[in-house]
Amino acid sequence: MTDNVSMDLVRKPPWLRVRFPSGPGYSETLRIARAERLNTICEDALCPNIAECWGRKTATFMILGNICTRCCGFCNVKSGRPTELDLDEPRRTAEAVRKLGIKHAVITSVNRDELPDGGASIFAQTVRRIRETCPGTRIELLTPDFLGKRAALETVWASRPDVFGHNVECVRRLQRRVRSAANYERSLVVLSDTKKNNPGMFVKTGVQVGHGETFEELYQTMSDLASAGVDIMTIGQYLRPTRDHLPVQRYYTPEEFEHLRAEAKRRGLRYVQSGPLVRSSYRAEEPFEDPAGLIGAE
Repeated sequence: MTDNVSMDLVRKPPWLRVRFPSGPGYSETLRIARAERLNTICEDALCPNIAECWGRKTATFMILGNICTRCCGFCNVKSGRPTELDLDEPRRTAEAVRKLGIKHAVITSVNRDELPDGGASIFAQTVRRIRETCPGTRIELLTPDFLGKRAALETVWASRPDVFGHNVECVRRLQRRVRSAANYERSLVVLSDTKKNNPGMFVKTGVQVGHGETFEELYQTMSDLASAGVDIMTIGQYLRPTRDHLPVQRYYTPEEFEHLRAEAKRRGLRYVQSGPLVRSSYRAEEPFEDPAGLIGAE
């Protein structure tokens, strides 16, 4: 096991190759997303798993529009000043979940820091709409930090999603460079407060590697997350969306991802998905369907 060496590799290693999006499942997912006028993080963030996930007729819908008030160094979502709030979006999102037959729905959003509640009420309405339309569907949220506003968090908590997710994204030292307007300590408080106030709710977070972190820093992050009560952790490789984004400092091998998974488990994370192409919502149903997963561990 070697420590990280700074390098912006031009050619991706073979384990990062993915297939071109196509097939009936992909086409149907695209058709429904367009028909309901919905954004997906799969498209906006250039997710490498879009062919696989959409082929299974599942997508991660991105609410609150497609313009983010923050400009993070790793993210391909457009940044700027949003112009409107679509109050019908929760209904259309629930309808898309119904049409696709999604049994584990993942909902995320752009940051809407200009809104008093950061869009928390739209998150809550979306959960309630899905519950009404698809009562058998498990609901997972991937939320912003809402600038740490307790009232916004309580609004989301009150809607009772099955999984509350919020990503720390990277180790503490690299936060300012990677997440321009975010804060590591604030994210830990969001996660820990969610668990303390909602003991029956699963709490999830994600980290991307390849920004120049060390293994020791990753180990410390794992310990911080375990102390915060996080149940589910994802670890994936950062991939540079365009030349305007942060360069990749290092590509981790599949063996190193397995090492990180084992280390996270050893430090108390209950379920860890770790791999080059793992993303926050990639196979999000897995912890609940794996016989050795969260439910089996209860």
